[in-house]
Amino acid sequence: MGTETKSNSYTGQISTSGGNPKVMKDSLSLVHPTSAAVKQQQQQQQQNQQQQTSQNNLNAFALSNSNSNLSADKRPKPEDNNIKTTKEHSNVPFVPIFVEEANVIQGAKDILQVIRPNWDLTHVDFKKFTDGITNKLVGCFHNSSKLSNNDNGDSYLSINNAQCILPVQSADEDPVVILQDENDEKTETDRYAPIQYSDNVVLVRVYGNKTDLLIDRKAETQNFLLLHTYGLAPSLYATFKNGLVYEYVPGNTLNMESVLCPDIWPLVARRMAEMHRVVKKKCPLDAKPMPMIWKKTQSFLDLVPERFSDAEKHKRVKDTFLPIGRLREEFNNLYKYLEALESPIVFSHNDLLLGNVIYTKSMNTVNFIDYEYADYNFQAFDIGNHFAEMCGVDEVDYTRYPKREFQLKWLRAYLEHYLQRTNIQNDEVELLYVQVNQFALAAHIFWTVWSLLQAEHSTIDFDYVGYAFLRYNEYLARKDEFLSLSATKNNK
Repeated sequence: MGTETKSNSYTGQISTSGGNPKVMKDSLSLVHPTSAAVKQQQQQQQQNQQQQTSQNNLNAFALSNSNSNLSADKRPKPEDNNIKTTKEHSNVPFVPIFVEEANVIQGAKDILQVIRPNWDLTHVDFKKFTDGITNKLVGCFHNSSKLSNNDNGDSYLSINNAQCILPVQSADEDPVVILQDENDEKTETDRYAPIQYSDNVVLVRVYGNKTDLLIDRKAETQNFLLLHTYGLAPSLYATFKNGLVYEYVPGNTLNMESVLCPDIWPLVARRMAEMHRVVKKKCPLDAKPMPMIWKKTQSFLDLVPERFSDAEKHKRVKDTFLPIGRLREEFNNLYKYLEALESPIVFSHNDLLLGNVIYTKSMNTVNFIDYEYADYNFQAFDIGNHFAEMCGVDEVDYTRYPKREFQLKWLRAYLEHYLQRTNIQNDEVELLYVQVNQFALAAHIFWTVWSLLQAEHSTIDFDYVGYAFLRYNEYLARKDEFLSLSATKNNK
């Protein structure tokens, strides 16, 4: 599935309106019984108050941040009056600004005055990468006339060594911690060296109204920081009241053709394997991570109404999906079966659709973006979900689900990097093949439930009910086939 930037901030696939819910997944506004006029008035009053507070704090904050990159010796101190270091924003500098969705360019300018005070705004080009109803993404290009395009077609900038941005951190919360193997003699710096592509481009992402009810924004920020420490995410420069500021990664989002390209798919397989192999979150002692797919699906099921507020939508969903307990039972039974497969629990992306993979041809690399759903999960779910997403973003075509021959090659490349050896046995590949395809069923149910939730609450002009049927019908069509797979039967 995906988030508000699925046809995202990168060259090639830019969404302007409507479209597949994968593109606009987080672009929703939860509807309350308040009338539209009263709601608009309340929102306007709240925004005015927030803007006034931001304006009062802005100059003082800027004075405390004379270094454009918020480096260690110049970074704001927690005791400064106008710097927030709440738990929600404890690991990155927090700019006390609220950006109006209707005026994101001005909001981006206000933020740049704080985090890039040495930039001449007359030399900054602003580009809206998405035009969604609630979520906005703005690229800020300083001295953009100096940007160049190479012969490979990537829009890129000169690369320099990464400058570690030491975050503001509250005294009562632990920092992001990399758990390292005891036998590994390399230091963190030696092992993980994130590349900073350019100091001349930043992305300003404005959250959609009420999306925090579905997405844990604190967890998203922590995921961003955690993955960056491993060299698996761009730099997170700052947060503000309703969004993030982070590094631009040049390249092109994948599509149904490029994801099968022999020069690209091995990069994706190895990148995912690297994330699964090295990333560790600090957990309480003796605490076993709970797979994200269980807790998230249950929370979504709890939010799906037994009666949809729109009578036509309710009529369409009631026979198949209501009462919602039937879908819950279907998922719970499937989960019991999948849990018994004992797929390793690893730190996963969990939303690796084509628009979340950025291919930089000039460097022959791929990067993953958008970490709203990143968390511990079954290894096979992350891969199976990605295989299901190979069937398209704008137009879904499940006849393009990857064939067995391609999957076996992909999975072998993955295992070589995940297990750090080249002598991968056929039965190892076969076992993962079975697990991945069976977990793809869980992905279909997960996004089915998500679609029903969107159908009730989203204001986007898209047929989410139709999409729920699309995913659930694919689940039903593949269920017997995939659950009948056997590693022993398929071993050669």
